[in-house]
Amino acid sequence: LPSLSEEEVLTFLEKRKGQLEGVCITGGEPLINLNTNFVKKIKKLGYAVKLDTNGSFPELLQKYIKAGLVDAVAMDIKSSEEKYAEVVGARVNLDKIKKSIKIIASLPEYEFRTTIVPGYHDVAEVKKMRDWLIELTGKDVLKAYYLQGFVPVKGKMISKAFEHTPSMQESVLQEMKEAIKGNFEVCEIR
Repeated sequence: LPSLSEEEVLTFLEKRKGQLEGVCITGGEPLINLNTNFVKKIKKLGYAVKLDTNGSFPELLQKYIKAGLVDAVAMDIKSSEEKYAEVVGARVNLDKIKKSIKIIASLPEYEFRTTIVPGYHDVAEVKKMRDWLIELTGKDVLKAYYLQGFVPVKGKMISKAFEHTPSMQESVLQEMKEAIKGNFEVCEIR
């Protein structure tokens, strides 16, 4: 799709008032460059705003929430605390990830999700991730968690090595879901 200017997006949204209910702001990591005035204009048009984040900027996340500019948040949980940097493939400030998890779990509408990659995630790892979320939030039952099966796409992967990684099997995703579903109001496979 062509890149649209903020004005073109707002014009599109203005024309679709009454047909669309909300806008999802995603990225990369949208909090890196998100324009507060742009989000205010979206809210002024009457749209709900959902933000997809990796949790790297808890202070900015909190700013948008406190300003009433975000109605729901989805956060990618890459792995358990112990394996986070390994799965991401880079240094990660886990204190920021933890702060974001706590902020998000205090909202009325949120979801956590993980792209399940063969070789990185198994049932034991998914249980560790669940336990970490419970420990951080102090909640035995969290709102929503989605297991997203990895599917390689030639020429579109961040690393060519992933182009040769097999897709995650549905049966394994089902086993993971069964292992953790009791701790989430909604636990589904995407």
